[in-house]
Amino acid sequence: MDSIKSNTYQVQGPVNLKEIPTHEDFGLDGKVLRKRLEDVSEQLAEFQDILYAHGKYGVLVCLQGMDTAGKDSLVREVFKELNARGVVVHSFKTPSKLELRHDYLWRHYIALPERGKFSVFNRTHYENVLVTKVHPEYILNENIPGVEHLEDIDADFWEKRYRQINDFERHIAENGTIVFKFFLHLSKEEQRLRLLRRLRLKQKNWKFSAGDLAERKLWDRYQQCYEEAINNTSRPHAPWFVIPADDKKAARLIVASILLESLKNYKDVKEPELDDEIKANLEFFKQQLEKEGE
Repeated sequence: MDSIKSNTYQVQGPVNLKEIPTHEDFGLDGKVLRKRLEDVSEQLAEFQDILYAHGKYGVLVCLQGMDTAGKDSLVREVFKELNARGVVVHSFKTPSKLELRHDYLWRHYIALPERGKFSVFNRTHYENVLVTKVHPEYILNENIPGVEHLEDIDADFWEKRYRQINDFERHIAENGTIVFKFFLHLSKEEQRLRLLRRLRLKQKNWKFSAGDLAERKLWDRYQQCYEEAINNTSRPHAPWFVIPADDKKAARLIVASILLESLKNYKDVKEPELDDEIKANLEFFKQQLEKEGE
């Protein structure tokens, strides 16, 4: 297996999701994939330590995908070696009453990473051009001026929303947030098998919702909305990566490898230099501590 290259999965131009495979076969068994992920995750942890000390960038990792695409387990496995204080995970559900009293990007803006830290959005601001596009009646809950009826939610409305999202991501990128957007590309058949597993295994029953089957019937519409969102919002400063997700272990390794490869390109991320006075007195400080042990 050659090293994983980010440009293999990065969206470089218009995409047709039907033409992109949902399975990646590296020819390796699960144990080897798991060991390689551990190695990459440890390197990410080392980078995060330096990122924190450097203090000028934050990293935003956006995860999107259909139900059962593996977002939760990916977060757990990819980031488990990082300092727990350096990674904050946000899972965005149906907007609360408070959130609906603000514009739709507000709750995402306040969850952006501090400099030196990672924020992971498990479902993201893209829900506002995905689930709301499949169910436009949800938009009416946002109380947007000029949007009183479903007929007001037309093609121009969505074009405006794509522009707002692009502006949001450009703004945060220009102010020190490194943005990654991953679409976990799952096949409909693999989703069927994973939903069946939730029903067959008692310990997984809690994950199942009848709503999962209702949304599954809208599969083709969701795929269309994902494709439109990706094609309208993949930019060099906030790229989309389409990740084959039928094999969870392979998907985790791909995501982790893309993060590591891309972050290593930030050559200015270095440990800060010690203050001259401290540097000049390192030996003195060491001797003080050594004498305490005598």
